[in-house]
Amino acid sequence: MTRLIRFNKPYDVLPQFTDRGSEDSPRATLSKYIDSPGVYAAGRLDRDSEGLMLLTDNGRLQSWITDPKHKMEKTYWVQVEGIPGAEALRMLSEGVELKDGMTKPAKARLIPEPLGLWARTPPVRVRKTVPDSWIELAIREGRNRQIRRMTAAVGHPTLRLIRYSIGAWTLDGLAQGAWEDLEPPRVPGPPKPSQKPPRRQKAASPRQGKGDRPRRR
Repeated sequence: MTRLIRFNKPYDVLPQFTDRGSEDSPRATLSKYIDSPGVYAAGRLDRDSEGLMLLTDNGRLQSWITDPKHKMEKTYWVQVEGIPGAEALRMLSEGVELKDGMTKPAKARLIPEPLGLWARTPPVRVRKTVPDSWIELAIREGRNRQIRRMTAAVGHPTLRLIRYSIGAWTLDGLAQGAWEDLEPPRVPGPPKPSQKPPRRQKAASPRQGKGDRPRRR
């Protein structure tokens, strides 16, 4: 039976079950929080980011969640340095020029600090002389460290990044470091043979009717 798990990943946790690159100073991984063999992450979330991860034991479901062609929207809560004005929000929404090209249109708006937000360990370093604020940013692509690069490009470096939702799945009611099983969705697939459109019949030759016999030469 297919399993689908949602997990609220804490800060400084690798988005994988093993740490192969740091024998002398082991880093926290998913195995510290999730004791469920056979599942693996459907998409990544950087070590210095927090929030929603989905895990499954079904390769087809994993591919459906992560494949960019399905354009599954991901929503982030982003604490940034400064207070973005209308122009910065417009740029985030319409597209930002990055080194690897222009980003696709997104949804961006200022929000108050999310209610019930857990404290981060270690705390975010803020400058007393510079205010900070929160943006809700929803994108349909997944370039490397895209959100951080987008906010930096409009003059507001990211201080804290939390993924709130992936498609219809959210963090609602899920404590930091907690996980739970979800009802897996039905993954759309190719039509069954009986559902495929009928084959197109070849048009009859203009010199030969339906009732005519082929002429001998």
